Amino acid sequence: MRDHLLDRPPAHALLADGTTVCIRPVTPGDHDQLEGLYEEMSPENLRLRFFVPSRRSAAMAADRACAPARPGYRALLAETKEQVLGLAEYDTGGQEGGPAEISIAVADGLHHRGVGTLLVEHLVSAARADGITTFTADALSENNKVLRLFADLGLRTVRRYEGPEVRCTIHLDEDDTYLSAVEARGRSADVASLEPLLRPDVVAVVGAGRRPGSVGRAILHHLHSGGFTRRLFAVNPSMSSVLGVQCYPSISALPKTPDLVVVAVPAAAVPATAEECGAAGVRALVVVTAGLDHAQAQALLAACRSYGMRLVGPNCLGISNMDPELRLDATFAADHPRPGTAGVAVQSGGVGIALLDGLSRLGIGVSSFVSLGDKYDVSGNDLLQWWESDCRTDLALLHLESFGNPRAFSRTARRVTRRMPVLTVDAGRSVAGRRAAASHTAAAATPTMTRGALFTQAGITATRSIGELLETAALLHSQPLPEGTRVAIVTNAGGAGVLAADACAEAGLALPSFTPAMTDELLGVLPEGSAVGNPVDATASVTEEQLTGCLDRLMRYPGIDAVLVALVPTAVAVATGDDLVRAVTEAPARRAKPVAVVRLEQDLPVRLLTAAGGGTVPAYAEPQAAARALAHAAHRAAWLARPAGTVPTLDDVDSERARAIVDADLAEHPDGGWLDPNVCADLLACYGIPQIPWAWAETEDEAVRAAERLHGADGRVVMKAHWPGLVHKSEQHAVHLDLRGEFQVRAAFRDLQTRFAGLLTGVVVQPLADRGTELFAGVVQDQVFGPLVLFGLGGTATEVLADHAARLAPLTDHDVHDLITSPRCAPLLFGSAGHRPIDLDDLEQVLLRLSRMAADLPQLAEADFNPVLATPGGVTVLDARVRLLPRGPQDPYLRRLR
Repeated sequence: MRDHLLDRPPAHALLADGTTVCIRPVTPGDHDQLEGLYEEMSPENLRLRFFVPSRRSAAMAADRACAPARPGYRALLAETKEQVLGLAEYDTGGQEGGPAEISIAVADGLHHRGVGTLLVEHLVSAARADGITTFTADALSENNKVLRLFADLGLRTVRRYEGPEVRCTIHLDEDDTYLSAVEARGRSADVASLEPLLRPDVVAVVGAGRRPGSVGRAILHHLHSGGFTRRLFAVNPSMSSVLGVQCYPSISALPKTPDLVVVAVPAAAVPATAEECGAAGVRALVVVTAGLDHAQAQALLAACRSYGMRLVGPNCLGISNMDPELRLDATFAADHPRPGTAGVAVQSGGVGIALLDGLSRLGIGVSSFVSLGDKYDVSGNDLLQWWESDCRTDLALLHLESFGNPRAFSRTARRVTRRMPVLTVDAGRSVAGRRAAASHTAAAATPTMTRGALFTQAGITATRSIGELLETAALLHSQPLPEGTRVAIVTNAGGAGVLAADACAEAGLALPSFTPAMTDELLGVLPEGSAVGNPVDATASVTEEQLTGCLDRLMRYPGIDAVLVALVPTAVAVATGDDLVRAVTEAPARRAKPVAVVRLEQDLPVRLLTAAGGGTVPAYAEPQAAARALAHAAHRAAWLARPAGTVPTLDDVDSERARAIVDADLAEHPDGGWLDPNVCADLLACYGIPQIPWAWAETEDEAVRAAERLHGADGRVVMKAHWPGLVHKSEQHAVHLDLRGEFQVRAAFRDLQTRFAGLLTGVVVQPLADRGTELFAGVVQDQVFGPLVLFGLGGTATEVLADHAARLAPLTDHDVHDLITSPRCAPLLFGSAGHRPIDLDDLEQVLLRLSRMAADLPQLAEADFNPVLATPGGVTVLDARVRLLPRGPQDPYLRRLR
């Protein structure tokens, strides 16, 4: 049992009905409550729990749970407002990592709310951290509740019937089936907990007063003038009404308990207000107040957790749900958002106002809007699950400056993005021009790279500005997705076509040439003098009918995936600008490919043109905007077309031995650090990562013997200096290449010994490697995002070119393919200029095994393989370094609130 896991901090989580409970270890002080838990059970439930209960059953069970800590035993309880709701225990009988006997008890009247399941999930997480792989449980065969609980966990369960009893064996392997089951339970609970926040029947505003321009008054005005269809109150002890809304002196004085309270009081008053709301039975708070100090913030969150209130904010703009049956607008934005189908979550109030205005102007409108502010509780992950379930949202827009649980967010987003587009602004990008000009992995992993990996793997459309976000939203909202990146450009002005062609090329879109048959068709419908290359110049004399005919033929042409129409007003009177626009917007239902319009004279960056017969078509003021939007749509289509990836099963992996190596090294070096070459090699061997033969030498004679043993057919070897913390061997001139014979080996050793006196602890001797492509592979454990795998060009070039790609571990088969093909050096790997391709299967295996190592070992702070030699015959790590830190395992998928 790992000592650092014996004390698990309390965690708050949601039951199936959205109620918040606290899951924590049992303490001796819980004895009376636990005894009461059993004493209040019905005789039938006691019989199902203890088989043959006696008067002493309750006391004995409480004694057992509250006894002093002992190896192999753990007990967790669920409580709310200091009332114990349930207890779950496991006991290995003192056997290290052995099967653990599990038992569960839930208070009478609380069954079917998910108390037992939630406790078992937390117990499973604790058991895995303690090295336990199997639970066993005995139950009466008639105890359908507990048998159903085990069956629905998502874990592989085997039942063996022995007379009236059932012996259940539950295997604790974490696979996608289990994660999906946990995810489904969490989604249902999350959505239920957000009902009082986003669909309240009763709302109260605390802090609305006489002063014009105050935030509380503005929010109350928005709620009242926006036509909130349910009951609305104001709380102000010095007024009888505000803006026509009846006032009460306190929350407790209200005639009906609010579901939602909007708090707009000074920071010092926020904790007491939250406490009053919780005591009155309020289920959700929106705190718009800014400037809370640490103590006030902690008191606010503690009140919310204690009373089970969901919290938006503090320091936020407010929330809206524009369902016509509710019309909840609890914000202090300048205008009411237009009802629609886009869900919006932002951390910045200014960004929120810009998005609300832009979506309203476009006519897309908003289904619900949440300004997350300082994001103490409700997060982007919560909102994604709400929009997935609300039956109104078909487009999700996010502006997130931080991620509380990126891996859980990524898993949710991967699911949601298959149902609707999820767009974000990549906020907080690194300073322009900053490069990862360092060979070790931690320096190479920039925040931009980490977020990019998250967005790419989750299928999120990441844009670089608010404007680009709205431009892309307009296209995704109004047009079908393209099947690829091939675009046809049609214009009535050659110059506009050239600009559009440049924009498409810069966005990564292709402009294919037409077949002769297609060329003839286009010439047959366009005016004389038209040029039907790509772009198609229909000339200034094109009519509405001719342009319509051209577009209809392009829609049927299989050689393109989208059409970009660039229109310029001219003095030719054959057709007005409106006529030509009507040709584009006519009969959109029969057009299965996306169409985007560029109108260079347009005053707005993007607008949606109403199409005949319904629907809309996006029109852009700049061709770059249209091209970017089409490129984002093509990327989304490609992501949707690819099946979800799977994490491959790897042979010859010894995770337990790897953990033992790490534990032993950290026991010797409690503060962590870089592993010495021998330990590093042993760790890599646990994961079957191929390494070049090598030997460790601490003396000149040992180096000579190593060189004689390891030298290749041509007798050449390499000698590398080593001391703890040495990162850049080349920069330190701590490497000797191409050594031949005893004399050169001795001279190289003496040189290193002389120059690095007081530092050198030994040398690594290796045979000189064959020629090949030098690559870089590494992993860094991000404290927030988890392990990030990096790959790119290696050797000294990695410091100069910083040609790296990154994906979050664990890598799926799709992730590892993307990782290999993303860097600029990728063409070198597939064979070019007469060179054979490298062994790509071996390279994939190295990256997958590196990913597995990082996923298994949270103590692995950083691993750096540079260079990795890739040849047609295989892939070998020539130099590897691993750095450990004393970290405990984290379970990113465990259900708990922030």
